[in-house]
Amino acid sequence: MSVFSPRDLSRRRFLGRGLAAFCAPLILPRAILAAPDTAVRALAFDAGAPVVATRAGLWRLHPEGAEKLPLAEPVTCLASHPRRAGALVAALAGGGLRRSADGGQSWSDAAGLPDAQITALTIAALEPDMIYAALEGDGLWRSRDAGETWEFVMDRPYLAGAEHDVLSLVSLASPTGMGGIWLYAGTKAGLTRVPDCFCRWQDVTAGGAMDALAAGRTPPPANPLPEGEPVGRLALAPETPLRLYAGLRSGLWASADAGVNWTLASAGAIEALAVDPGDPNHLVAGRAGGLSVSDDGGATWTLSTSFKDI
Repeated sequence: MSVFSPRDLSRRRFLGRGLAAFCAPLILPRAILAAPDTAVRALAFDAGAPVVATRAGLWRLHPEGAEKLPLAEPVTCLASHPRRAGALVAALAGGGLRRSADGGQSWSDAAGLPDAQITALTIAALEPDMIYAALEGDGLWRSRDAGETWEFVMDRPYLAGAEHDVLSLVSLASPTGMGGIWLYAGTKAGLTRVPDCFCRWQDVTAGGAMDALAAGRTPPPANPLPEGEPVGRLALAPETPLRLYAGLRSGLWASADAGVNWTLASAGAIEALAVDPGDPNHLVAGRAGGLSVSDDGGATWTLSTSFKDI
């Protein structure tokens, strides 16, 4: 186990020190607080297998059943990358970050972040050694070396007249715009994004929208996510970056154009969400009743039989 060394406080660290140190009540729907120990808190895919965090522990699901992984602390956020099988990063409910290189069979500390709750994690779409962590009351931090060292890269999004914590985070390698690499963030005030140059948070708009406004033309139409709902879960398959999913209290929403237009795929609150990197129609989600699986992009769901072994 690594020894954590004293470090300078981040310039925003004190903003969140007085808040509760437990992540789930801050970012999950209220109903999950009274859920049983098998309520799904976080999801990821690793080497084609779902990895599931519940109040009862961390699990890898196989066709023949569930395997409990040796991580004792409760996990609130998970991240993985299809180009690095076995590599997992887990944010802990009490603060701190753990990483595994063997699919969760062993874990080590990823030290160097400020002492604040991690509210969202993702790994860069094209660079499996680059990890992004959103910290409560602080902003975005980046590691270029798989969690060995960290740097502050961006303040929290400023939306609806206030700064907001990032509740969900994905890295999207789009073929257009600002070099094509974006971080999409879900907050209580809606969806926003920032290019990886970290110049500023921006609305998600159609290509050419700003040019149309500048020329006095009507921008392309858009159908955004519903207003007033926290965007608690975002997920995508990196190889099909334009297909983006959002888990809201109203249900699963899907976009085929990198978040410009959204349609409701299915109703019912989404508590956790992950997309199979090998098949963007294959989803796993924490929904009422436990872990659900969809093979048609979230239009229909079935309860996971492997999850029943937990």
